[in-house]
Amino acid sequence: MSPPAVKRAFVTVGSTKFDALIQQVLNDATIQAFLKNSFTDLVVQAGNSVLPATWNLIGKDLKKDVDGLTITVWRFKASLKEEIDGADLVISHAGSGTILDTLRAGKQLIVIPNNTLLDDHQTELAEALHERGHLIAASVGTLCEAIGTSANRPPERFPELDLTAFSRIVDEEMGFAW
Repeated sequence: MSPPAVKRAFVTVGSTKFDALIQQVLNDATIQAFLKNSFTDLVVQAGNSVLPATWNLIGKDLKKDVDGLTITVWRFKASLKEEIDGADLVISHAGSGTILDTLRAGKQLIVIPNNTLLDDHQTELAEALHERGHLIAASVGTLCEAIGTSANRPPERFPELDLTAFSRIVDEEMGFAW
């Protein structure tokens, strides 16, 4: 008999502090939402966020099994590429770098804008990409619902990177276009 398939969710706050998202991800209701949607692994990059009291992160990382969901929590790594590539679902603050990396990897993405940031630019970006079907924009309070929605809503394919676009625009503006 083959082992059960691994279904992994990866949560990241990037280099920021996003206490509300980390608190929500590690609470019982959200853990149950992951389990209900057949996730077996949850990897959480917590950055400088405050963890719930029952999650004492001392040293490099923390690994716990909660009702059959293997949860790994750590603060920082040099690159998130391996985690994004290995995830079935990525849940992230709405940082543009993480969004682009995740969409280019073709992964399902839920973004939770961090409204505590100065100009709230994350909400604008999240809503624009949500309207185009590339990701699911949610809030801390709607995360459990968004996890369920993600199972039934495959993302629209994100356009490939076009390294010639900038030079074409400059050429057109300068009158060099053919």
